[in-house]
Amino acid sequence: MFSYRHAFHAGNHADVLKHIVLVQILEHLRQKDKPFWYFDTHAGAGRYDLSGAWARKTLEADTGIARLWQAPKPPAAVARYLDAVRACNPDGQLRSYPGSPWLAWQLLGERDRLRLFEWHATEVHHLHEAMRQQPREVARRTMVYAADGFVGLKALLPPPPRRGVILIDPAYEDKNDYRRVMQTVREGLERFATGCYAVWYPLIQRREAQLLPEKLSRLPGVEWLHASLLVGDPKLSGLGLHGSGMFVINPPYTLRASLQEALPWVAQTLAGANGRYTLQSSDAPRREARRPIAAPSSARPPAKPARPRPPRIRSSEG
Repeated sequence: MFSYRHAFHAGNHADVLKHIVLVQILEHLRQKDKPFWYFDTHAGAGRYDLSGAWARKTLEADTGIARLWQAPKPPAAVARYLDAVRACNPDGQLRSYPGSPWLAWQLLGERDRLRLFEWHATEVHHLHEAMRQQPREVARRTMVYAADGFVGLKALLPPPPRRGVILIDPAYEDKNDYRRVMQTVREGLERFATGCYAVWYPLIQRREAQLLPEKLSRLPGVEWLHASLLVGDPKLSGLGLHGSGMFVINPPYTLRASLQEALPWVAQTLAGANGRYTLQSSDAPRREARRPIAAPSSARPPAKPARPRPPRIRSSEG
């Protein structure tokens, strides 16, 4: 249960996708002059040393954030994400990678609150250390729970301001995590129907991973946006992470356009010809579009009329 340590994977392609989406959600929420709460069910250590032994053992950041670090002309959503990572590296050298709590600390306003869950004792210790590096007023707005986020979240919903984002990103080492994600989202929606739920999941050769976004899309009466990023093909061995996805319930209305611009660039920059992405949403009939990951053609053939079929899904692939 406690074998997973994110320090081995910090800054990889999955973090890139997750945190581009998270930064966009947080920035959208802070546009209104109303407070909101940020919940993280699996907060991790808060900040990761990319020069440390664990990170250098896997070198996953080298094929993730490092490929974006100095890349020219990133799309707006990627540029904002990179600004947030650079704030964690004030000397301009990529030495540290901010976890989701660190990004939230940067982006939340003075009336917003953070509620962070982490069950691994060592990660909780590091998370408290990371919090102590924040300004005192930021730390006062944060509560860290050494507890199972799947269990603890329910008691905190709905938040008093009735505005909030819930990041759900377990390690999925235990296949029961897929079931628990669905249960947590269902229970959350019963208590806080208007909350923004951002579910990260891995693209691996496991049936539970393949079925999770389909199950989430069938939840009744919710709007959603589903983005996935692939950096290669599955290995014949069935092992390894060849991509990941973010499934967002009650997404900001600006999120789709931001990701539509960002994902082709990210896929190309991270993986070249092997990079692919998908982008689907619940707000229009399904539409599949193959996009060249290089510069798009200035002229495109007219799209064929979409044939209506349930569920109503809008989709792009590249």
